[in-house]
Amino acid sequence: RLAGSRPLQHGRGSALRDVANRLRVRALRARGNHPTSCCSAAEIAAVLFFQAMRYWARQPAHPSNDCFVLSKGHAAPLLYAAWAEASFLKEPELLNLRKINSDLEGHPTPRLPFVDVATGLLGQGLGVACGMAYSRQVLRQGQVSALGGRPSLGEAWPGCDPPPFLGLCGGLGRHGLSWLPAHPALTHQPPLPSQSWGENPGVLAPSSPSPSWGENPGVLAHFCSLPGGGSLPGVEDAENWHGKPMPKDKVESIIGAIQSQIQTHEVLVPQPPIEDVPQISIAGICMPSPSEYTTGDKVATRKAYGVALAKLGAASEHVVALDGDTKNSTFSELFKQAHPERYIECYIAEQNMVSVILGCAARDQAVVFASTFAAFFTRAFVHIRMGAISQSNLNLCGSHCGVSIGEDGPSQMALEDIAMFRAIPGCTVFYPSDAVSTERAVCLAANTKGICFIRTSRPETPVIYPPEETFEIGQAKVVHKSDADRVTVIGAGVTLHEALAAAHELAKQGTHIRVIDPFTIKPLDAATIVNSAQATGGRIITVEDHYTEGGIGEAVAGEPGMVLQSLAVCGVPQSGKPAELLDLFGISTKSIIAAVKNTFAS
Repeated sequence: RLAGSRPLQHGRGSALRDVANRLRVRALRARGNHPTSCCSAAEIAAVLFFQAMRYWARQPAHPSNDCFVLSKGHAAPLLYAAWAEASFLKEPELLNLRKINSDLEGHPTPRLPFVDVATGLLGQGLGVACGMAYSRQVLRQGQVSALGGRPSLGEAWPGCDPPPFLGLCGGLGRHGLSWLPAHPALTHQPPLPSQSWGENPGVLAPSSPSPSWGENPGVLAHFCSLPGGGSLPGVEDAENWHGKPMPKDKVESIIGAIQSQIQTHEVLVPQPPIEDVPQISIAGICMPSPSEYTTGDKVATRKAYGVALAKLGAASEHVVALDGDTKNSTFSELFKQAHPERYIECYIAEQNMVSVILGCAARDQAVVFASTFAAFFTRAFVHIRMGAISQSNLNLCGSHCGVSIGEDGPSQMALEDIAMFRAIPGCTVFYPSDAVSTERAVCLAANTKGICFIRTSRPETPVIYPPEETFEIGQAKVVHKSDADRVTVIGAGVTLHEALAAAHELAKQGTHIRVIDPFTIKPLDAATIVNSAQATGGRIITVEDHYTEGGIGEAVAGEPGMVLQSLAVCGVPQSGKPAELLDLFGISTKSIIAAVKNTFAS
C-alpha cells in the first residue's frame, strides 16, 4: 500500500473472507487463463477494495478515488470480479472475458475506466505505483495500492529517488547515494506467517501501523510476497495450471467447494473518497520567454534540452523531470537546480524510470520528461511499448546518439533508437538540429498526446535558426535552396550541419544542392520532401548518424517518384574522434560531396 497509511475498519474478517471467496467464484466462472493467480490474491483484493481503499464505485475514474495498480496483469479476472462485487460491472459481463466485443481483455488496459495504466509486464506495476504516488503526494491526494506477483528482480524495485518516499540506504552511485532496500517491508522475509492470510484476511488491515510505519509514515511501499490462498481442491500447489482455464468438468466442483465456505452474503460498501482534489490543467503550456540563442552560437542540443526543460518547469508547476543517473550528460541537472522538488533521480534503472514516468503521467496529473543516453532506452523498450498500450503521454529524451559521441565507443552510441521509437504506435520522433529547434521540440512535446522521443547529440553545433523561428510537428525546414539545385539532401542533428558544409563546398564547384531539416522523423513531412525531390530531378540523399535499418532513409524510402541514396552507419562502430568516425562510416561532409557526384555519374 503506497502513499501513507489510513485507519481501517475492523471486525469484518468473516465478511471479507466471504468477499474473497465470491471473487474466486467470479474469476473461475469467467474462465480466464490464470485461475490460480486470481485465487491466490483474492484476500488481498477483498481487503484493498472493501476496507482499505476509498473510492466511488459507480465512478471509477473519479479524480478523488484512490488508485489501484494490478501489477500481475494476468490476474485480470480478479480485478474485474472486484468491480463486479462493487456493482460497477454486471455479472454477465464477466462471461465475455477476452472476447472481441468486450473491453474485459486478457490483461487490463485503459479501455476500462478503472484502469490507469496497462499491465501484463510482470513487475512494472510497482514502479508505476511509485510514480502515481509521487504525483498524488504532491497533491496531498489519496493513496495508491499495487498488487504484484513474483517478477524478476530487475523489474521489481521502486525506481525513484528515495528521500521523499522510502526509508532506504545505499552506496555511492554516479551522482550521490543510490538506494538499496533497507525497510522491513521491502525485505524478502514475509512480515506475517503465510497461513494467516488465508485463515484471516483481517491481518491485511492491522488496527494501527506497524512500528516501522509509525516511525516513517512517509514510506511508500508495503511489499510482500504471498503464497496461494488455498480453497482450490486438487489444484493448489500443483504444477501446470498457469496459462490455462480451469476445465469445465472440474470448475463447477471447485466452485461448489468454495461456495460452501461462504457464511454470509453481507455486502461491503467501500468508503467514499475525500473530494479535495484541485483542478489541474496541463494543456497549453508555453515557454515563459523566447529563445536567447544567437545564430552562429555553438550549443549542443543535449544542453539546449536541459535549458528548455528548466524554462518549461518555470512555466508550469506540473512539469516533472526524471533521469537515469546521467543528469550532467543530458543536462537535466539544470531542471533539478531550478526545481529540485519536481526532479526524480532514478539512478541506473531505466526500466523502472519508464515505469515511474508512466505513473506520474497517469490521470493527466503531470507533464513528465525522462532522460538518459538514447542507447539505454533500448533496455526499457518493453516498458515503453506498455506506455503506448496505456495511451500515456510520455516525453523521453535520449542523448549521445550515433558515432558522433566519439571516444566512448559503440556501447554508448545510440544507433537503433530512431527505428525503435518509429515502431511505437502514435509516437512522435523529434530530431532537432540546433538549440532553437530543440527548445521548440521540448515545448511541442509537452503539449502532444502520446509518446514523444527527442533525440539529442553530444557535439556542439552552430545555431542556424533565429529565436523567433516557428516549428510544427510534421513540418520540415528547407534550410538551403536555389533554383539551380540538382539534388536534395536530408540530414538531421550533426549530419544536417555536415550537409550544409557540403552544400557550401559544392557551390564553389558549381553544383547546387537543396538541404532539408526534417525536424520530426515521425510524422515525416512527405509533402516538402516530394516537392523538393521533384524540383531536383527526383534525386534524394539521406544522411544519418544511425544504422540503415529503421532510420531516416527507410522513413523517406516510401515516398514515390524519387531515386534514393542512403548514407548511414553500417556495421558495429568503434572508438575514435567524432570527425574521424563520421568519415569512417561515410556520413561526413566529404562523404556527402562524393555521394552527390556519384549520383550524376550513375
